[in-house]
Amino acid sequence: MKLAEALQERSYLYRYIDQLNDRLRNNALVQEGEEPAENSEFLKKELDTSISRLSYLIARIQETNCKTIVDGKSLTQMIAEKDGLISKIAVYKDVAHEGSMTTHRARNTEIKIKSTISVANWHSEIDEMSKKLRLLDNQLQQSNWTTELIE
Repeated sequence: MKLAEALQERSYLYRYIDQLNDRLRNNALVQEGEEPAENSEFLKKELDTSISRLSYLIARIQETNCKTIVDGKSLTQMIAEKDGLISKIAVYKDVAHEGSMTTHRARNTEIKIKSTISVANWHSEIDEMSKKLRLLDNQLQQSNWTTELIE
């Protein structure tokens, strides 16, 4: 199994476990004399099986990410770098947005608000980081489809 397939299955299992949780909760109580819409014991077995499979996949994915090296970095390091870039870009965008806000003055006697940052420079850095993020994400996606999951 390729790493990308394991990641897709992991994503599916997260959603399926949420659905099973909802279905179990919806069938936990019924009016006296009524039958539940679904068999809770069957749903419980499905939940247990799905969680077991999810735990297995998470462990295999993490081990594969740690041991797979691309351009001198493990996939784990690349994922951490990607997460860091996403966070940094979000903050930079917020700051650049605030720095570009201008207030309109009706009279010259009103307080003038001016930016303390070079908005253009911040946007330039955001563009560079965004490019780096795209290239890193492409590299990760390519690796996911060419790397065998360590079983």
